Amino acid sequence: MRISETVKHLIIINVLMFIGTLFIGNGVFYDWFALYFPKNEAFKPWQIITHMFMHGGGYLQHLSVTHLLFNMFALWMFGTPVENALGSKRFLFIYISAGLGAVALQLGYYYFRYIPMEQEAMALGFTQDQIIEVFKEGKAFRAIGQEFNEIYFASMVGASGCIMGVLAAFGMMNPNAELMMIFLPIPIKAKYFIPGIIILDLISGITGQSFFSPSNTAYMAHVGGAITGFIIMWYWKKNQFNQNRWY
Repeated sequence: MRISETVKHLIIINVLMFIGTLFIGNGVFYDWFALYFPKNEAFKPWQIITHMFMHGGGYLQHLSVTHLLFNMFALWMFGTPVENALGSKRFLFIYISAGLGAVALQLGYYYFRYIPMEQEAMALGFTQDQIIEVFKEGKAFRAIGQEFNEIYFASMVGASGCIMGVLAAFGMMNPNAELMMIFLPIPIKAKYFIPGIIILDLISGITGQSFFSPSNTAYMAHVGGAITGFIIMWYWKKNQFNQNRWY
């Protein structure tokens, strides 16, 4: 299957960002372009977009390459037929919108976990300006220190949220296409496979139990991207497209 133009350009951008991470220095590059929790002083507004083109880095270099390769393979496999069917503009709209949906749900979930910690600290007399420093020291709140660190110091990178939106679009356009996982070579129709993946990500995000992905995966970002892709395609199918064009 020949790669489509927008997919090709997205892959090139992701690869260039990965090269930048390796050669400019993952610390500097991450501080600029990875997405941090908004209360972290490292957060910058442009990271909402730039993190979508970052992959791995740091001390787990071999995992970084794997992260990039798997995502770019999925982008080629599912993005090309979606772009060929919808055109470059609509495909890019789904891709970026799914990335933004992924950010919204992941950060929303982080705030859902963070706000009770903040309220607990304020109830004990700490001011808004003091709370972050108290949490960092971990002296008064040892019970929630680990959860705070997971949220406050985490950096979010990767195109997975965008790709989950593309995958959802592919599934709606090709519900009977048979898909398989590399480590589970059993063909499953897209209309069952894709919702199953989303449900597993949701369970992982809530419980912390990893099924297929590394434990530091932003599972809610996967869910947010997929939901966004589904909503866009549902709206387009209902309001803009002749159904015959989907098959």
